[in-house]
This record gives sequence, C-alpha cells and structure tokens, in this order.
Amino acid sequence: MSFCVVGLNCQNATAAKADIGVILDFDTTLGKVCRSCISMAIEDFYSNGNHTTMMVPHFRDSGSDAVAAASAAIDLIKNTQVMAILGPQRSIQADFVIDLGHRVRVPIVSPATSPALSTRESHYFIRSAWCSSSQAKAIAAIVKTFGWREVVLLYEDSNYGSRLVPFLTEEMLKSNALLSNLSVVSPSAKNDLLLQQLHQLKTLQTRVFVVHMLPNVASRFFQMAKEAGMMAKGYAWIISDVLTSLLDSVDSETIEAMQGVVGVKPYIPRSSKLDRFTKRWRRRFHVENPNMDRTELNVFGLWAYDSTTALAEAIERVGVAPPRFKKPMQRWNLSDLEAIGTSNSEPSFVHLIRNSASKGLSGDFNITNGQLQPSAFEVVNVIGTGVNRVGFWTESYGISQKLQPVGQKADNLGVVLWPGQTVVVPKGWEIPTSGKTLKVGVPMRSGFSEFTKVERNSETNAVEATGFCIDVFKEVMESMPYAIPYEFIPMEEALEHMIGIFKELYDVVVGDVTITANRSEFFDFTFPFTESGVAAVVPIKNDETKNAWIFMKPLTTGLWLTTGAFFFFTGFVVWVLEHHINEEFQGPPLQQVGIIFWFSFSTLVFAHREKITSNLTRFVVIVWVFVVLVLTSSYTASLTSMLTVQQLQPTVTHIYDLIKNGEYVGYQYGSFVAGLMRKFNFDSSMFRSYKTLEEYDEALSKGSRNGGVAAIVDELPYIRLFLSKYCNKYTMISPIYPTSGFGFVFPKGSPLVDDVSRAILKLKEDEKMVRISRKWFNEGGCTGSDGTTITSKRLSADSFKGLFLVAGLSSSLALAIFLLRFVYENQCILTSAGSTKHKIHRLARAFYQKKDSKSSFSSESLSPAVSISCDQEGMFSQDESFSTPEPEISTLHATEG
Repeated sequence: MSFCVVGLNCQNATAAKADIGVILDFDTTLGKVCRSCISMAIEDFYSNGNHTTMMVPHFRDSGSDAVAAASAAIDLIKNTQVMAILGPQRSIQADFVIDLGHRVRVPIVSPATSPALSTRESHYFIRSAWCSSSQAKAIAAIVKTFGWREVVLLYEDSNYGSRLVPFLTEEMLKSNALLSNLSVVSPSAKNDLLLQQLHQLKTLQTRVFVVHMLPNVASRFFQMAKEAGMMAKGYAWIISDVLTSLLDSVDSETIEAMQGVVGVKPYIPRSSKLDRFTKRWRRRFHVENPNMDRTELNVFGLWAYDSTTALAEAIERVGVAPPRFKKPMQRWNLSDLEAIGTSNSEPSFVHLIRNSASKGLSGDFNITNGQLQPSAFEVVNVIGTGVNRVGFWTESYGISQKLQPVGQKADNLGVVLWPGQTVVVPKGWEIPTSGKTLKVGVPMRSGFSEFTKVERNSETNAVEATGFCIDVFKEVMESMPYAIPYEFIPMEEALEHMIGIFKELYDVVVGDVTITANRSEFFDFTFPFTESGVAAVVPIKNDETKNAWIFMKPLTTGLWLTTGAFFFFTGFVVWVLEHHINEEFQGPPLQQVGIIFWFSFSTLVFAHREKITSNLTRFVVIVWVFVVLVLTSSYTASLTSMLTVQQLQPTVTHIYDLIKNGEYVGYQYGSFVAGLMRKFNFDSSMFRSYKTLEEYDEALSKGSRNGGVAAIVDELPYIRLFLSKYCNKYTMISPIYPTSGFGFVFPKGSPLVDDVSRAILKLKEDEKMVRISRKWFNEGGCTGSDGTTITSKRLSADSFKGLFLVAGLSSSLALAIFLLRFVYENQCILTSAGSTKHKIHRLARAFYQKKDSKSSFSSESLSPAVSISCDQEGMFSQDESFSTPEPEISTLHATEG
C-alpha cells in the first residue's frame, strides 16, 4: 500500500516527489517502532518549505517472511520505481533484497545485523545498524573481566545467529578464553526439545553461557532455562545486543525468568533533543498502538529515524530526475527482473548514503563504506522489571564503570546481581555430576617418599597420601575460594602411558611431576610450585695445602701494605713530635729509626712503654690506638671464621669436566634428565640410574672407577633433598640448567587450572610454603642448603678507608701544627743572610737541638717547636766571632753527647 505524509505537499507544491520503499514486519514490535520513527523523520525533515524534493514513503508488510519481503521489494522497484528501500529489518529477508537492489542499482538501507551481509560485496547495501560482529569484543571483555576461561555459545539456527561464531571465537582466544561448546537452537523447536537441550548443557562443566537469539526465540528459551534450574546461583548468562535492546518487547514472565542476566547494547547518549522526541513518539505510538503500553523507544527506532534523515538529505542534494529507470534494450526472453532495467539515479546518490556523517538522535551517526560505525556498548544487568546499567565497553578503554574512566581503574564493572539473587561472581564452572568428588591421582614409587607416599590403610581400606607435594596440594585446596571435595587414588602407571584415558581416570595428578613441553601437548599444568632447574652433585674433598699461611688470608694484600705504611707514618710523626723534648726518642740514628718502628708496632698489643710529653703526640697516639683496636678486632674475627669453617672443594668444578674425563654419571630412574644429558653430548653408555637417595650416596662414595659414579645429575628439588641429608659429603656444582619445575597435572581444558595456579602463587608468597619445605627437607640442618662451601670474605682496604682517612688527617694535622710553630719560632734564620743550603743546615741544627724537658711541660707542651734566640743565632753567622756564645754551645754539645 502507499502512504503519503499528510499536510506536507502544501508547504512546497513545486518539490519533486521522491518515492521511497519501506519494508517492515508490521506485526512485530520492532516493525511498529521503526514505522513510526520513519514517518516522524520525514515529517521533521520537511517541516519547513525550503526543500526542492519531497520523499514519499511506500510501506510494505513482509509478514516476517523472506519470500514476502522479496515480493514486496520487486513490487516497489517494478511498479513504484522507488529511488531507495528502507528495510527489511531481518537478515534472512534482506539477503535477497540486497541482491535485487544490486542488480537494479537501487540502494537498500537495512538494519540487518548479520556479518554474512557484506557492504563490501554489494555496493548498494547500506547497513543502518551496528554489525553484530562488533559486539564480540565487548562480550569477550566481560568474560575476561570476571576471569572465566570457558564459555558455551547458544545461538539460533539462522543466518543471524550462526555468523557471530567465528568473530566471537577469535575474540575469546585473544582474551585467553575459549568457546568450549556451541549449541544451536532451532527457532521452531518445541519447549520439550528446548528443555532436553538445556539438560544436556547442564551436564557440562562450564556454567557461563552467551545467548545470541532474537526475542521471539529467547523468550521461550529462558523460560525453559528457569524450569531446568539453570537460572540459579552459580550460573552466568550474557545476552547479545539485539536481544538486550529489545527487552521491552518481551513479556513480563520472560523478564522474571531472566533475572541476573548481563547484556550488551549500543549506548545512546542522552540529549534534550532526544528527550523531546521521545515524548512526542510516545504520544504518537500509543495513539497508533493503544494495546502496547509497555513498549519503549529503542535504538533500532532511533537508527531508523537517523537513516531516513540521511536518505532525505542525500535526495535533496542530488535531486530527482525522470525517468526513474533506464529500460533495457528490447529483446526476446527477458525475465521480470531484466525487464525492470536499472535506476537512473545519479552515481553520487548511493555514494552520499554510503558515506555520511551527522549528529542524530542516536548520537554520532556515521556511515563509512556503507557500514554504520559502532562506538560504545552499554553493559546492563536485568533486575526487577527492567535493566540496570553496570558499565561500558569502548575500543579505547575496554570495560569500565564510566564512559571515560579518567583516573579510575579500568577492567571493572559495577555491582552485578547474578542469577540466584547473589552478588558473588560465579566461578564459571561446576563438577558436572552432582555429589562427585575430585579424583586425585598420586604416583606410587619406591624412592623419594618425602615428595609423595601413598598407602592403603589395611583396617579402613582408605587411601592415605603424605609428602611435600601432598601438603602443598592440601594447602592449595584450602585456600581456594570454594570448597572442592577430593579423594586420593593410587596411580601405578606413568603419565605418558595414560594419554587418551587420563580424563576418565583422574581429575588431577598430584606428585613430583615435571612440566615438560611434550607433556603439555596432552595435559594442562598449573604454575610450578617448586624451584626449577637441573644440576649436578659431586663429592667434596678437604683442601689443607694452604692452611700454613692461613693467617695471611684475613687481609688482602692492599690492606696489608696500607696498614704497614700507616704504622711507619704514625711512628715517624710521633718521633718528629717527641725526639727533641723526650730523651726516650733520642740517641744514635739507628736507635731512633728503631724507635720509630718499635713504638708504632708495639701499639698492636698496647705494649709501648715510652712516655710521651707533647699534647700533639697524645692526640696522634689516641687516634692511632683506636685504629689499631679496630684492625686487630676485625683481623681476629676474620681469622677465627676461616679457621672455624671447614674449607671444602668439589672433586669436579663443572659438569663438562665429566664428559672430558669420561666419568660415569648417575640420574634418577625414569627421569627425563637422561634425555637432557644426551643433548649435552653425554655418552649414554656412561649413564647409571638409581631409585633412592641411599643409592645416590653409595654410588658417589664408590666413585666412577669402582662401580659408582662421579656425579649425580637431577632436578633441584631432589638435589636439595639429597644435600639436606649428606651436606658434609657432597656439593652442587654449576651450571644450573633451567627447567619448568613441578606442577599439578589436569586434563586438557580443565577449568580448575587457572584457579589452582593463582592459589599456588599466593601460597609461594606465604610462610606456609617455607614451613612445608622445612618439614620435609630439613633445610636448616646444614651449613648451606645446597651443600656449597661457606667461606669468609677477606678484609680489604675499602672496608677501612674511612678509618685510615681519620688517622692520616689527624697525624698530618699534628705534624703541620708542629712545623708551622717551628718555622715561626725560627723565622730569624729564614730572614738572615746566607745561602738557602746554609739556612736549611741551620734549621736542621735547630730541629736536632735538645730542649729542656722540664720547660717543655710548661711553655712548650702544646707545640714543642725548637727555636734559638737571636743572640744564639749569631754564633752561627760567618760574619761574627764566637766570643760569647761558645761556652754555652760547648755545654749543649756536651749534653747531647
């Protein structure tokens, strides 16, 4: 039927009529909403008379049928010769209509969201809604935010439903999650079949479901899900954008069943223009549809309004030029489509529609290359009779509580009320069978019981497991955020022999199982709970060849030389300050040199007997005695440490020495270490395997030439355990080759792996792990946990440079004060006539001149400089006679003699 907007033609009688087709499902809520929005968009656009064109809509009802939609399109193109078609609204209907529009060059502006409908393949297809693939990133971000690792996708069996799968799969993988199951729901399936399908899903471990369905299918599905008990605590449901946007079109019973569901939908920014339009739309819609009181304006209605406005603007710019269609050349056997011809519209017309940008009711309405560009998604939570916004997703910020989380932490949402009326985030998985306990396999082995030991109680027939690995597992289970019942089961077969049947026998294997690349192809491992690496342990020998000179080792050569230099320097300074006033520092030259060394070295044992009379000397000696005290104390402590700690050396210093010397090497029976040693060019014929620590000790004690081995190569946990018992006999040598350590083994795809790994990381940062290690490995019983030699660090000059600096400055300061005082008191010698050599000789005579020790205690004790009076000085002058001073000089010389 044809529909013209009343009252518009009179505003501009000269406007050229532009016929536009509109194909909608009149019986659906979405169809009614879009119809009213399209009509209002045309009215608003032509509300003034300044237009040269007039867009006239021709509405057709497709009746939710693809064939009816195709028939309506042919009618509009053939009989009405429309310039463009708005619709149809469903992807299955739009498929043929788009192909038809491409043939006759008529633009098809449709809100069909299926990625199967490509705007690149058809130049005349313009998608006026966000492609459903754009929501894949938002859904994957929600899954990542809550830490889920597996998701079940339920989609309706249609072109719309199936096309999301590859996009969601890709985004899930980027978020470290995966679609563990895909479940197809037929739109025509009866409730009994839906209920049966839901019960099958209930047997899966995964409890996170993504639902990608249209409202008519989703309504029945969620009612059946509630009946199946799957809308309860522990389940998480995420619905896609179309269903979320059209929740107002579903009945209250369905909304009641969907309590706790999380959904994504396009975000529409609020504006005064939108508020005014919403009020107008409600009045009009309720007049036209009085029986639909609950219906609200949705994003598809806003997109219909904005796309109609964009189409009207494009028509206004290119105009309307008859004839509308270009007829084909007359020939026989033309089909109906070929007889229609092609649209005569300007080529720029479709280009304007495919590339337009405006500020519409829906926000930024930007169409690029025929695709409406997405912006932000709104994350909502179904609560009560409606939805509650809990956050946003954008390409720039990802998941956030605010649209632009400036200064806020991203990757979080507001409080979500989950199914079962709980705010506790579902963990995302459950043990499928009700009441089933976790089957924990524990390897049975004859040696290394400190790691795992499993026995069956003869009285109760219960399995009892002990060991380091068992204690770690128990602590991990206790720290999990939820309770997991488990039971230990003896495991007799090797892990490699259980590929293919592992999942049926065990839920997890706990023991000293090393993480390797080969095993990780068939099993999932947790984060390692032990240190990693492979090293060699060898016997040690006591090296006593250097003990005769061990007293020299506490100090480095540099410190010995520095100390000796300071001994001499300090003795020299004391002699300078004392020799002219202290008889004990006088005498023949050799005796005075001996005094210099004797006095300084006697301070080592504080045995110096010489009296000192000068205060400057006392100052120097006090500082030096303190230095000597620190040096002797440090030397004594270091020497004591060296004599106390036994100096042990390994028989082999590097693992490659074993290859070079052709030594036998031992390893643990059944270990991957043998293969690792082959990679290091070890000869397999030189390998010997052992099963217990006692066998390790016996083989190393015998040696390579006597039926034993020269070294044992094993993983670090075993090496630590071995050395904790035999630390006085063996030591570990370098290098340590990196490995992945021990981990718990799970079947591929187990949802427990991530939670257990996080619990292991927390345990390793806790003191509980240290207590467990001490309990089983007795790590405090040896001088070193790895059995390596403990040595004392030698003392160097750097350790005492501050002390020597103080001693040097104090002695230098005292010496400088003495020299300045001496020069000052004998300045008449410097100012007298004569050569420099003669003056130096006179100063030296004055320096060596003995001074009365009694007077020195009174007037000279502070600065014992030597001076000669000017009268005395005259006796040395070459120009004066020796008449008066001679007797005094003779007396002085006699005294010195």
